[in-house]
Amino acid sequence: MAYEDKSAMIRILHVHKRYGSKNALRDVTLDIFDKEFLFISGPSGAGKTTLLKLLYLGEKVTGGNIIVDGQNLSRIPRRELPFLRRKFGIIFQDFKLIPGKSVYENIALVAEAVGTRRKLIRKKVGSLLRNVGMEDRADALPRSLSGGEQQRVAVARAIAGNPKIIVADEPTGSLDPESADVIMDLLRQYRNLGATIIIATHDTQRIRSTGGRVIILREGRVESACVIPKME
Repeated sequence: MAYEDKSAMIRILHVHKRYGSKNALRDVTLDIFDKEFLFISGPSGAGKTTLLKLLYLGEKVTGGNIIVDGQNLSRIPRRELPFLRRKFGIIFQDFKLIPGKSVYENIALVAEAVGTRRKLIRKKVGSLLRNVGMEDRADALPRSLSGGEQQRVAVARAIAGNPKIIVADEPTGSLDPESADVIMDLLRQYRNLGATIIIATHDTQRIRSTGGRVIILREGRVESACVIPKME
């Protein structure tokens, strides 16, 4: 991918984030391109999770600006926040599935929230479950699933709203290698359908096996950026 020829889906401009006296991010400037598969890497405490949260307004910047799909997040009226967040699918390391709801219900809730017609929800959720290999667990509760199975459901849930952007925070961090490969394959498939994928991870082996642009954070700053070719 020739990045200089691509349009930016997200622009991060001189962003700072502080929690009290602690600087979590310091003067971060970065373009994330439409349909890109991007890794944000670096050691624990580098600011990876904080940066992801700022993108979907899970947190607000202390200074600087973030522009998502042409919208400056600092200027979005509160009434438009739900529409901004519909552009995102979010995958958490600890899954965050609703414990008392079935696999089907966890995914259907997202489809409902973005206005999918009720008569189409069952078909959509069924298709997503087939895509992630979980069609036989539709009625299961999250506690009965393995970590890899829960993360597959989390990917299906993230995709259920047809987001333009998927952000994933250490999505393979607690998984065995086989389950991790499945999750990365699912994310690549969705990127091929036109989404922008942003993954925070410290797993350098996973980055090398996948390939893509890598932004390295250290102590809240962008230390380096490079493109890693996919390992054959």
